[in-house]
Amino acid sequence: MKIAALIPARYASTRLPAKLVQDLGGLSVIQRTYQSTVASEVFDEVWVVTDHPQIEAQILALGGKVVVSKKEHESGSDRIAEALQEVDADLIVNVQGDEPFQDAKTLRDLVSVFSNPAIQVASLMNVLDAGQVQNPNFVKVVVDENRRAIYFSRSPIPYNREGDNLSYWRHIGVYAYRREMLLSFTQWPKGYLEQVEVLEQLRLVEKGVSIQMVETIHQAIAIDTQEDLDRARVYLVANQVKL
Repeated sequence: MKIAALIPARYASTRLPAKLVQDLGGLSVIQRTYQSTVASEVFDEVWVVTDHPQIEAQILALGGKVVVSKKEHESGSDRIAEALQEVDADLIVNVQGDEPFQDAKTLRDLVSVFSNPAIQVASLMNVLDAGQVQNPNFVKVVVDENRRAIYFSRSPIPYNREGDNLSYWRHIGVYAYRREMLLSFTQWPKGYLEQVEVLEQLRLVEKGVSIQMVETIHQAIAIDTQEDLDRARVYLVANQVKL
């Protein structure tokens, strides 16, 4: 089975303009993401899928592989689905372009579940800090006894009626798909639940597609704001990250 990481890299961003090309210890954010994904040694190929020549040039400067999007896309999933016209792989992992410190063990654990031929889609989760449960920007997931997703929500789920000391699962938006499932998923119209919660994974839930959730203890740094970028710079120095 050939495994490829595809990193959607949209240039425009709202809270931190052009965040993917911001400097992070001598390389840009997207260059760090690309190099840490390659360094995981999980993938047969790593591609960056972008809409902008500056990102393309930065990845080519590292000797990397780039697909330039020909269309406008609403989501990273749509962007990487278009790229499959050029990428030949059986298993596709959507790596977030704004998470520069990818974790090899987490990525290995994610792709390993596909030894079960019944699994079509997998994603990541970790235990949510108690102070983040009410925050709608942290997506929650509930799972069955086999750790397959039952539902995703921006609201706290399950509802804690008795006020017990509960732990909640946070969904982390790294997905792995079998090729044909990704192509099918991105062709389906948005469902009702997806439109209400604004969570694209609910399209799969509404279609009855099982999503295998994989636990990770890795605390990814996602760069959305200047504060996130500053934190990533501190982390880089403190951990002597060298790529």
